[in-house]
Amino acid sequence: MSHHIKGQGRHQITLLPEALDDFVTEDNPVRVIDIFVDGLQLDSLGFERVAAKQTGRPGYHPATLLKLYIYGYLNRIQSSRRLEKETHRNVELMWLLERLTPDFKTIADFRKTNGKGIKNACKAFIDVCRQMQMFTDVIVAIDGSKFKAVNSKPNNFTPQKAKDHIERVEQSINKYLSKLDESDKNSENDASSELNATKLAWLRKRLEELKGIQKIVEQQPDKQLSLTDPDSRLMKTNNMNRQVCYNVQTAVDTKNHLIVAHKVTNTTDRGQLSSVTKLVQEAVDQKEITVLADKGYYSRGDIKEILDSGAVALVPKGDTSGADRKGLYNLALFKYNQEKDIYICPAGNELQNRFTTVEDGLELQMYFNCIACRDCSQRAKCTTSKSAARRIRRWVHESEMENMQAKLDAAPQTATIRKQTVEHPFGTIKMWMGATHFLMRRFTNVSTEISLHILAYNLKRMISIWGVAGLQMKFKELYQ
Repeated sequence: MSHHIKGQGRHQITLLPEALDDFVTEDNPVRVIDIFVDGLQLDSLGFERVAAKQTGRPGYHPATLLKLYIYGYLNRIQSSRRLEKETHRNVELMWLLERLTPDFKTIADFRKTNGKGIKNACKAFIDVCRQMQMFTDVIVAIDGSKFKAVNSKPNNFTPQKAKDHIERVEQSINKYLSKLDESDKNSENDASSELNATKLAWLRKRLEELKGIQKIVEQQPDKQLSLTDPDSRLMKTNNMNRQVCYNVQTAVDTKNHLIVAHKVTNTTDRGQLSSVTKLVQEAVDQKEITVLADKGYYSRGDIKEILDSGAVALVPKGDTSGADRKGLYNLALFKYNQEKDIYICPAGNELQNRFTTVEDGLELQMYFNCIACRDCSQRAKCTTSKSAARRIRRWVHESEMENMQAKLDAAPQTATIRKQTVEHPFGTIKMWMGATHFLMRRFTNVSTEISLHILAYNLKRMISIWGVAGLQMKFKELYQ
């Protein structure tokens, strides 16, 4: 006789609880989802069909499908077909949706047609967090991460890749033409000749397709074309591999680790700092915030725009001059004297401010000393020019960049705080997604999908901070 715990017989009649609510515990996260969605003004957020028509077949209320998606993304179920299955067997969803079971097409169409509403619902959650005083003395860390798109590398083309493909196809065409010529000389007319002719016809058709792709690639502003998802781009990832993906920008609060703002791009991080900072300022409804970012975001124009908006930026400057590789003195060795408005070169000579010019939209002051450079014994280490003096360019607002660097030097822990803050949410969301790509295509749909991921992440984070009961109570207070 076994001493293990025994189960009940499958055919034994059981008296189940009379109410479905008895199956859902008081600390179940679905109760938070229910209260949050019921408190939203869905029509003002941009959801469609909030007010049902009096004629025709009734449809599902947007709140029902929004609850379904938030639950799905919170529990790593993003597929519309899998969500449909869960509505039939998942007791939590039966409670949340009041036993409604929409089909997968209805579920998928809701996500596709309500992108604006879903994005605004994500913003509304941050606004609720702001009203709960979650954002005081706002310090955010900004970073980007690459997420794979629904587009394989073979379906992405650059001018060089298109050229290489065309050359390979032309070589194959010449190869099969040679085979057909040999068959004609030997008066062969067998199955192999027919097969070669078929392959040759396919190759010629493929060659025309590739030439058409080559023309389209040359017309693209960034000289790149993705066939499956036209908005995705081939970019380098952290391990220096290249993937067709999107670059998702996020700003994470260093205190509570909530994702305050996000943005989907298909370019590098450079040039994104100012736009993401503005999204954060709008989300927390205050201008005086502090922004942390890595050197990939360093752009003087971007940082100046942030400072002018009332925010504080802490972004380290990377060395991109390449002078050390050339065996020349690095710009960092030239010391600026603010009182005299001169630069002191490594040889001890003074470089005066000669004139002002504009390069790449920036107003620059030029510093050099022709006489001192001409007779300098270290000239070979300073410049490769045989006649011109070494010129130092200084932006007219460079003092603000130097003040920022001084703050960074005084707070060496800034880089660690930034990394600990912004990397973890990316890792969590990618773990939820699994080893896969976005389910949708194009900027609009991908933005909708990442908004659902971020809404689910923020919701789970708030549950960790307040607990289910505490968060329910806060939501009820705010919605009264």
